[in-house]
Amino acid sequence: MQNQTGTSLTHSAGSAAPRQKRRAALVWLIALATMWIDQITKLLALRALEPGREYPLVGELIGLRLVRNAGAAFSSLGGLTIVVTMLALVIVAALLRYVHTRSVTRLVACCLGFIAGGAFGNLVDRFVREPGFLRGHVVDFIDYFGWFVGNVADIAIVLAALVLVFASWRGEPSDG
Repeated sequence: MQNQTGTSLTHSAGSAAPRQKRRAALVWLIALATMWIDQITKLLALRALEPGREYPLVGELIGLRLVRNAGAAFSSLGGLTIVVTMLALVIVAALLRYVHTRSVTRLVACCLGFIAGGAFGNLVDRFVREPGFLRGHVVDFIDYFGWFVGNVADIAIVLAALVLVFASWRGEPSDG
């Protein structure tokens, strides 16, 4: 029943704000955890793997091979490392602004957290690794079928994007 005269019988617009803040916090938590896991695995790869040497894990399907990637996905745009870095910064900033200004479902928040965390993981490399600030090469070490070499950040980004596409295709409900 209505407690006060003039009080709406439906939820107020302000009731979405705490949920929005919790979802934004979830995005940050997942992003930071993903970034740390990515960086820890890269440090382990740098310590344990010899550059260029192949270490089979699952026959010739999956293996380990340490490489440094100056470019974007599949080593494309190698000569434009600074541009790739700046573009990644803009995308991550836009993504984080989005989750702080829009209401998203828990599924979307989780996926955006993995995407942001993966982007952060690769951005850390761009900032702190050789050959220098904004030009650092990303550490890749997971070899897929001999076709390309990636890292944990790449896995987080790709899987989260696929889940978002699948959820959209299935018509998953959204909060806004």
